[in-house]
Amino acid sequence: MHRLPGVRERLEDEYTRIEQMVRTRLHPYEGEMPTFTRLPERGIPQQQVLEWMTRLRERETPAWQTGHVSGTVYHGGEEHAAFLSQVYALHGQSNPLHADLFPSTVKFEAEIVAMTASLLGAHPIDDPSGGRGSHQTENDGEQGSYQTDPDLQIVGTVTSGGTESILLAMKTYRDWGRAERGITQPEVVAPVTAHPAFDKAAHLFCIRLIRTPVDNQFRADVKAMRRAITRNTVALVGSAPSYPHGAIDPIPQIAALAQEHRIGLHVDACLGGFILPFIERLGYPVPPYDFRVPGVTSMSVDPHKYGYTPKGLSVVLYRGRALRRYQYFTYTDWPGGLYASPTLPGSRPGALSAAGWAAMVTLGESGYLEAARRIMETATTVRQGIEAIPELRLMGVPLFLIAFTSDSLNIYEVLDRMAARGWRLVALQRPPGAHFAITLRHTQPGVAEQFLNDLRSAVNEVKQGKATSKQSEGMAPIYGMANSLPFRGVIDEVLHRYLDALYDL
Repeated sequence: MHRLPGVRERLEDEYTRIEQMVRTRLHPYEGEMPTFTRLPERGIPQQQVLEWMTRLRERETPAWQTGHVSGTVYHGGEEHAAFLSQVYALHGQSNPLHADLFPSTVKFEAEIVAMTASLLGAHPIDDPSGGRGSHQTENDGEQGSYQTDPDLQIVGTVTSGGTESILLAMKTYRDWGRAERGITQPEVVAPVTAHPAFDKAAHLFCIRLIRTPVDNQFRADVKAMRRAITRNTVALVGSAPSYPHGAIDPIPQIAALAQEHRIGLHVDACLGGFILPFIERLGYPVPPYDFRVPGVTSMSVDPHKYGYTPKGLSVVLYRGRALRRYQYFTYTDWPGGLYASPTLPGSRPGALSAAGWAAMVTLGESGYLEAARRIMETATTVRQGIEAIPELRLMGVPLFLIAFTSDSLNIYEVLDRMAARGWRLVALQRPPGAHFAITLRHTQPGVAEQFLNDLRSAVNEVKQGKATSKQSEGMAPIYGMANSLPFRGVIDEVLHRYLDALYDL
């Protein structure tokens, strides 16, 4: 007599299945080129290494180059990429930790911060409106002082990515709360849609993160945020827009709440910071979200997304130099000398900052404006096409990131069928859904039309119960499992095994 496998055995079988799927996906080159688990006895000739690297690049490029991937590669033009590679090579030895040796990197980073701040409300003295005219606030009379008054000036630093920018902002508010308010058990209030980097910051810096609900348009519920504030709250969080649904939180209302309680407000504009200003200039309705709103005290923004710089470049901004100082780390008693670091790492690749500066000054406002125009025209086509599919429903009010779900079909099965057609969309959960972040790759002729045709076909296949023609290798099965199991510890184990698979040969 055979015993039916218990829950533990069934879970282990499921873990193994997902682990094998992930390994197949993440280690596709086994047997095609050597695997190195120790240094080779003799160095491999450079030409051979270049041949291997070229082969790998040729295999991995088509998926994003043809515009079949949500977000990820935001520019992708060959001429642009070749130019940035040239700049990177020129500054390959640069390290901002040694500013005296590489003062050019100091110039590049300071100007990246200044240019980014100017897009987000740090107006020049001779142009109080910042050239954009809208979203006037009661604070506008003070805008012209930003360049001279250290308490008003919008300042910041360059970081390695959006996560580091968010980590630094949260560390800054923790230290500000301790120094200015005597708060030893700091709390931060953030909507459930705010990026998990806030959870990572809370974990690393011993902050209690209080998650609050969103409304039916996936925007922060300000009343819920108000109820969550305590005497230990050091900052509130809003997104412009949120990564899951592309929703811009009601920043003016959250900012008023922050001012009322004399605490900080961090706006995470990692995704939107380099495109929302230009969408606004094109005349699309963009709610207030930046330093033009009184009460916004810090922002994170990623030039390596819609700023079209190389990956690994972000900026964190603060209202006033005094607040930025809480971000720094200094140590005066080390036998190795005096140590000062503005961000989390010590040594950093200065070449990234050089290439980022080069991307920004060569594109200029006209280049960013044209890119935003093309993206928004394509996004409008995609949005209207999704709205015309009866089985699908938009989530929130989309601009350049379009989230959708279905009330009648399993959206993860739709994702499976889209993956079988070569599309890489982003799966959402709580509630189940998907999103498609439009980039310049998708503005190529015919891409939006192909996407909509494939989406209609995928929906019809799910509706008719047809099996996929190709087994999905994406994350959709994992998301399906995550939304069907009430025990988050099971999903946590799946994610840990996924991370193991990244490094285990």
